[in-house]
Amino acid sequence: QVQLVESGGGTVQTGGALTLSCAVSGFTDLMYCMAWFRQAPGKEREAVATMSPGGSSSYYLDSVKGRFTISRDEAKNTLSLQMNSLKPEDTGMYYCAAERVRVDYCRANWDFAYWGQGTQVTVSS
Repeated sequence: QVQLVESGGGTVQTGGALTLSCAVSGFTDLMYCMAWFRQAPGKEREAVATMSPGGSSSYYLDSVKGRFTISRDEAKNTLSLQMNSLKPEDTGMYYCAAERVRVDYCRANWDFAYWGQGTQVTVSS
C-alpha cells in the first residue's frame, strides 16, 4: 500500500530555513498528484504547495510564494519542500499527501487519499 513518511521538521528562528522530505513507497506508477499541507493549532488545514504528476505544474499558497519550493525526485521516491525566510505564521504540522490521478495537473482542493503522519515546524520570533 501507499506509505508517506515525512521528516525534516524542527524549530528555527524567524528568517531561517528548513527542508522537509517525504519518503514515498507503494506507488504503482507515477500518476500521483503530490502536495504539502499544514495545520496550525486552532486553524483549518491548508494546502501549502502541490505538484502535478509530471512535475510540469505546481501551486503555492499565496503567503509562501517566493519562499517555498516543492520538488520531487522520482529516482529516490521523495517529495521535498524547501522553506526559506520562515515566519512565525509558518508554524504548524506539515503533512505530505498524495492522490492518484489520470490527468497531468493537481488541484489543492482535491480530496487526497494518502497522508503521512506529519512533521512539526516551529518558527520562533
